[in-house]
Amino acid sequence: MTAPAKPGRRPANPNFSSGPCAKRPGWSVEVLKDAPLGRSHRAKIGKAKLGQVIDETRALLEVPDDYRVGIVPASDTGAVEMALWSLLGSRPVDVLAWESFGLGWVTDIVKQLKLDDVRVLKADYGDLPDLGAVDFSHDVVFTWNGTTSGVRVPDGDWIADDRTGLTICDATSAAFAQDLPFAKLDVVTFSWQKALGGEAAHGILILSPRAVERLETTTPPWPMPKLFRLTKGGKLNEGVFAGMTINTPSMLCVEDCLDALAWGRSVGGLAGMRARADANYAVLANWAADTPWVDFFASDPATRSNTSVCLKVVDPDVTVRDLADQEAFVRGMVATLDAEGVAYDTNFHRDAPPHLRIWAGATIEASDLAILTEWLDWAYAVEKSKAAAAA
Repeated sequence: MTAPAKPGRRPANPNFSSGPCAKRPGWSVEVLKDAPLGRSHRAKIGKAKLGQVIDETRALLEVPDDYRVGIVPASDTGAVEMALWSLLGSRPVDVLAWESFGLGWVTDIVKQLKLDDVRVLKADYGDLPDLGAVDFSHDVVFTWNGTTSGVRVPDGDWIADDRTGLTICDATSAAFAQDLPFAKLDVVTFSWQKALGGEAAHGILILSPRAVERLETTTPPWPMPKLFRLTKGGKLNEGVFAGMTINTPSMLCVEDCLDALAWGRSVGGLAGMRARADANYAVLANWAADTPWVDFFASDPATRSNTSVCLKVVDPDVTVRDLADQEAFVRGMVATLDAEGVAYDTNFHRDAPPHLRIWAGATIEASDLAILTEWLDWAYAVEKSKAAAAA
C-alpha cells in the first residue's frame, strides 16, 4: 500500500490533549497581566479574585443557589478524594467503574478506606455497567464521562429522585460540555484543565444541601488529612466555599481561569459551550461513519462522549494482530502526527486498550477537527504502508 500525499492544510491549533486541554481560541499570555503575582491569596485582591472564580463558575455552570462551590487542592483528583474521605463510611457504597479513573475510585474506597459494605458495578472499556442495578439507598460514586474510554452516562434519568444515599459524581471531562442535572447530584467535581482549557492543580468541589448535612452530622472513623478537612467544630468550613482555600493557590492559574470563564460567557454561556462540543463531536462522528478503518470505542451511540472522543482501529489487518502489535500501530500513527506538528497528545491512556483519543470540548475549533480527520487518514495509510513493507 503506497502512502498518499500529505494533506495540504494543517490545523491552526494542533493541541488535542484530553488534559490539560487546549486553551480557548485567541488565548495569549497577555490575558494574565492582571494576576496579582507576589501578593498573598489572603490579601483583599487575592480573596476577591478567588471569590470571583467561585461566583462566575456558579453562574456559567448554572449551579443552584443552595449548592456550595469551592476551590480545592490537587485538581479533580483532590476534589474527589476530599468527597470520598469526608462523606463515605456511614452507609453501603455502590461504585461504578468502566475506565481507569472509575477503577481508581474503586481502589481508594476498597483498599485505602477499606470499607466493607461496597458493591463494585464494573464494565469493560466501551460499555457501561447496568445502571438499573444501582441501589440508591447506598452512597453512589461514579464518573459522568469516562475520559479514558470515551463512554459517558446518557443522562441522569437512572438516578432516583427519592434516594437516601448521596451521589458523588466525578464530572471532570463533562462539566461545561454535557448536561449535569444538579438535582440528581449531591457532589460534583471537576478541574479547570479540562473543558475550560485552564491550568492544572486546582479542583472545584460542589456540594448539595444533602452533602452538607452529611458532613455536619457524620464523622468519618479515620484520621482526616488537613487538605481533606471540610468541617470545623462539626460545621461546614464555609471559608472553603468563599475563596479561603485550604492551601495556597496559584494566582496565575486563578487569572487564567477567570479568562476562560469570561470566554465561556462570550460564546453563549453553558448552552453555547455545550453546542460547540456537540458540533465538534459531530465532525468526528460524521467522518467515522464514512471511514471503514475506524469506529468509536463506545459500543452504544447514546453513551459516546462529546469531549474525550475515543476511536479504535477496526481494520481486520490490524485487529487480527496481537495486542502489542495493535498498540504499536496506534502509537505509530500518534508519533507520525506528532512529528508533523498537526496533532499532539492523541494517544490512548496507559491503562486503556489501544485507540486514538481526541479532545473535542468547546475550546477546540470544528474547523481544526475537520482538517485533523484528513491527517488521521494519512497517518493510517502511512502505518499500513510500513506494515506492508515489513511483511
